Amino acid sequence: MSPWSSELTECFQSIKPDLESDFTPAAYNKLLNTLFPVNTPYTVFPQVHRHEDITMPSARTTFTIYYKNTPVFILDLHSYANLPRISAREAADEHIRMHIRDLLPYCPLPTLHAISAFGTRLCFYTTIAGQGILPTRAAVEEDSAHRTPVDWWDCDLLDDDGAIRLKEVVNKIRNHVLRHFLIPTTTTTVLPTLREILSPLKPTEGLPKPRIYASIMRHSYLALLFWVFAVHLAGIYLFTGGFLLTRLSLSDLSFRSEDLYGDIKPTHRRGILLIVDSLRFDFVSPDPPSPPSPFHHGILTLPRELTKTRPNHSFLFNSYADPPTATLQRIKGITTGSLPTFVDIGNNFGGSSITEDSIVTQFRLQGRSKLAFMGDDTWMSVFPDGFSPNMTHPYDSFNVEDLHTVDEGVVRHLFPLLEDPSKPFDFLVGHFLGVDHVGHRVGPDHPSMKAKLEQMNDVLTRVVEDMDDDTLLVVLGDHGMDQSGDHGGDGVLETSAATWIYSKAIPLTDTSKRLPGGLLQYRTFPGAPKGHRAIQQIDILPTMALLLGLPIPYNNLGTVIPELFWRDNQLEKALEANAAQIMSYLQTYRASPSGHELDEAWAELQSTYANLRSKGTGETKWVALINFNRVALAACRAMWAQFNPLLMALGLLLLGMGICATWVVYSGLSSQKQGGEGWVWGHLKAAGVGGVVGLVLGVVAHIGFASLMVGVRISELTLFGAALASSIALIISSQPIISFEDLKSTPFILILHAIAFFSNSFTFWEDRIVPFLLLSSIIPYVRVGFSAPTPRLRYRIFGFSFLFAVCVRLMSISTICREEQQPYCHVTFFASSSLPSPPELVLYLAVPVAALLPFVVKRFLKITRSELGIAKTYLPTVLTPALLAGTGYWIMEWADSASMLGDEMSATLRAGRTLIARFAFGWTIFVGVGFWWLVPLCLDIQVTVVDQKKQVKVLGFANAFGAPYLIFWTLFFALVYISTQLTGQLVLALAAVALIAFLEVLDSTRDVQGIEAALNVSGPSAVLDPSSAATLSPQVRFADVIPIALLGLHAFFGTGHQSTISSIQWKSAFLLTPTVSYPFSVITVVLNSIGPVFLCGLAVPLAALWNRAPLPTVMNTHSSENPQDDTANGSTPTAKTESTPDAQIATMAR
Repeated sequence: MSPWSSELTECFQSIKPDLESDFTPAAYNKLLNTLFPVNTPYTVFPQVHRHEDITMPSARTTFTIYYKNTPVFILDLHSYANLPRISAREAADEHIRMHIRDLLPYCPLPTLHAISAFGTRLCFYTTIAGQGILPTRAAVEEDSAHRTPVDWWDCDLLDDDGAIRLKEVVNKIRNHVLRHFLIPTTTTTVLPTLREILSPLKPTEGLPKPRIYASIMRHSYLALLFWVFAVHLAGIYLFTGGFLLTRLSLSDLSFRSEDLYGDIKPTHRRGILLIVDSLRFDFVSPDPPSPPSPFHHGILTLPRELTKTRPNHSFLFNSYADPPTATLQRIKGITTGSLPTFVDIGNNFGGSSITEDSIVTQFRLQGRSKLAFMGDDTWMSVFPDGFSPNMTHPYDSFNVEDLHTVDEGVVRHLFPLLEDPSKPFDFLVGHFLGVDHVGHRVGPDHPSMKAKLEQMNDVLTRVVEDMDDDTLLVVLGDHGMDQSGDHGGDGVLETSAATWIYSKAIPLTDTSKRLPGGLLQYRTFPGAPKGHRAIQQIDILPTMALLLGLPIPYNNLGTVIPELFWRDNQLEKALEANAAQIMSYLQTYRASPSGHELDEAWAELQSTYANLRSKGTGETKWVALINFNRVALAACRAMWAQFNPLLMALGLLLLGMGICATWVVYSGLSSQKQGGEGWVWGHLKAAGVGGVVGLVLGVVAHIGFASLMVGVRISELTLFGAALASSIALIISSQPIISFEDLKSTPFILILHAIAFFSNSFTFWEDRIVPFLLLSSIIPYVRVGFSAPTPRLRYRIFGFSFLFAVCVRLMSISTICREEQQPYCHVTFFASSSLPSPPELVLYLAVPVAALLPFVVKRFLKITRSELGIAKTYLPTVLTPALLAGTGYWIMEWADSASMLGDEMSATLRAGRTLIARFAFGWTIFVGVGFWWLVPLCLDIQVTVVDQKKQVKVLGFANAFGAPYLIFWTLFFALVYISTQLTGQLVLALAAVALIAFLEVLDSTRDVQGIEAALNVSGPSAVLDPSSAATLSPQVRFADVIPIALLGLHAFFGTGHQSTISSIQWKSAFLLTPTVSYPFSVITVVLNSIGPVFLCGLAVPLAALWNRAPLPTVMNTHSSENPQDDTANGSTPTAKTESTPDAQIATMAR
């Protein structure tokens, strides 16, 4: 397919190149009048020259292109038949050089382009100030045959490459003209509009349709992006498949057997299970840690008082709650006796019905179906039909800001059941949430916590008084809380939950006989003076089941609590029934499809259980029975806590290979001189073939090596084979050549950051490593500053680098601590580690920072006069109110949490801040986005009249792309800012300043590199090669993205987050609504959590757009302006236009 119109192509093809007399310049005349239309100020002037030398062609034709009587382009045409003649090439070369020298003084452009043509074979000439005419003869040998080699005329006009080269020259000429002359759109004296000034020149008749070209490019690049995405997604899928393992749930049920349970006497007919959410053990401990807190120590005293005065009726334990310490997982553990897996934390907000055997199921199987419930509605998701409808009273559990509604609801329905004999129940569950909500909202060291614990103490006192003698009371915390009141992880404070078991009339232990110490375990709470009796939280289930006359649920892994069976020879019988139930479960699991998970531990489990028969009776057997139960628990805990290393290795290998292939693609596209769509399609085909081959090899590998692929399904192996082979095929087809320059540009900082995760210490202290790497990433730019050719560039690089470093250091002040960082870390994000409120200094700075940040952004834009246009209105009227409203919300939230205006104003503050947050979001989304969509440009036009001439200045032209995108970026910045707490808002403000400072450093560094490249250009290929734009005008490097990426991670840590579940700031879920409301609560939590990283990812295009002016193009190529056009001081941010009745003259700079 010809790159020209059918008419032009036919005209050229009608020429007979073997007959000199048949050669005519008519085709070229038609071509040049197409490229430089007659209805524009361009003029095509042909001249025919006859030669006296009979060896030369009969004539040559010179076309000179004028723009308003000034020469801008030359084309010297000769017969194609004379190209093989050395003398003809010598004469043609001399003629074009002489013509260039004659016209150069009259050319107003910095570069005069020319072409010497033999028929359709073209040689491109150009002039560079200080270097003369290129190509230069000094670059070839003295032999005349080599001074003008035939391969100088290596481009054929009728081929795609030749057409593209010619259009690039035309493109450069028109760009230069636009900089020095304003092309009028009509013959009148009407000034062009701003859109006409900025819009690319439209392709004229005869040029290939750019829509088709762009469409092909777009689809090839989209296909490439999809391939990269698919390979990475496959790697992530395989890795997470081996990392986030799930546990097989068995649906088997336990039934009462006289052999197992016949000799075990139940002690109580009814049971009460009261869960005080997040009741940490030290809240009820008789020996609280030192120093004691006046807000949560010594407040809830009833359990320890009754345990002291009635030791055979009351038992207080420090129970270990298996992580993840989330309510849903702990409910499952308490009712089934089973263990969670790590992936279960993802289900905390969307629990499904429990299909395993549980204490609720056992009550119903035994015909005791009067089950009552009140409190946390999470129970309804796991036991939707488990409780009696007329005795079920669930309450919304996710309204963290509501400290009392759930607790008051439990009290309202609990005591009527206890006091009214006409409403008997078999089992009652009450789940209080107030303690947990206080912890999330204000932390444990707050007067609200003291008030809530006092309320719980009063409730328990009343329950003890009202309960029947044959009722067993179990009070427990489903988990603990950390110092700031959060939970979800595996910290000691989070896994240490209180458990209190009380029998009002029936003694559960014989205090006259001493219980053997080998059966008991003790654990010391952090800071406590001595250890206390400790159990596993799942031990409550078998204990409660046997005391209430129920079979132990089938999936239970807990062990009965010895103290509660230390009477009438009940302990050994209970332990035997417990061990038999656990062994039955293990045998069933062993026979299941997931049974291979027990392979490593099965031999030990069998031998330990078999040895129980030889232990006789008494303490030796009791210890052996408990030991078996604990060995089984440890085996299952290890089984469900370990991962599939093979699947994880396959995923990591695939991710690594995908990164290598992506790097090869990046390098390959960067080296393409012309559009890379052909390169892309070729390599994608190779990748597709490799994928098919890998798919077949994956199937073969699964069949041939099945014994080595345990735990890997055929679908996973074929996915791995296809993706891996596809990546390898693309790498091989690209044949990458690693040069020293490539090694210099290797992103070593990112590699160091990745390697750091192979060390536990570096993983725990990532928030300290990231600032170091971030500041190190700016060093290469500072080094460029020392070689800057002008003081202004040097000062800009050093000054903005210093500002960047200061912002990064100030961001590092804000932090929260992981448990593993103690005692070497101190919380600064909050006022203290146990009081999640902003520091006092932050309260003073929050409003000024919100008000000043838009002004700072405006000051940066003013450097390139981009503070006009939309920015002039948007920054003060959209961004400033949004930021101030976001700050106002969190100040009101602090005032409400701290009861600054009293409890009676709490409802008013809640309603007020909800309206403020909704206004901030609505103002940003609707007004801000709409404003930007309608008027995106940060440009302004100033028209003045000087000496009867109109002068038009386009202000902000130097940053016509970067400034609008920055405004677009601030829309998302505002949403994240509103969702972030006060200390985090200061960190985000510093991150925004650091980002723009880095962009200015990057721009100045490119200016230095561009000037150095322009001064070092010495060969013809550096100018005539279409890839010269990338050399003379530095493009975005991969390394330029590294500081932005690390800045996002730094902001993540600085805004009060860690790579832990407990650091999630649940307060943000109630930003737009007083209660949890989907999807708004999810959106605000996501914005609060990963918003900083998202913002920096969104800012990456600024690395390419900042301080880049739009230049009109004839077609979508990689051409760029001559480096001589860039001034040493960076860029001139205006475009000046003069208008007269006869002409319009314009000079434009970047």
